[in-house]
Amino acid sequence: MKIKIKVIPRSSANNLEVLKNGEFCARVTSPPEKGKANRKVIELLSRHLGVTKSRISITRGGSSSHKTVEILD
Repeated sequence: MKIKIKVIPRSSANNLEVLKNGEFCARVTSPPEKGKANRKVIELLSRHLGVTKSRISITRGGSSSHKTVEILD
């Protein structure tokens, strides 16, 4: 399964919400440096979807605020 997610780094709290169009918006407290924000996004998705972090990978947009994430079966 692939999902699209918009990441807002350096937010005041870690939060994951589903938008009306089915995409996700992740607000993370981590800065967008050295993959810190990406790791936090994976952690939030893992908790929200109930899957292990190893099954989640960022396939597009590793250094962008708009990402495509794949959840492996």
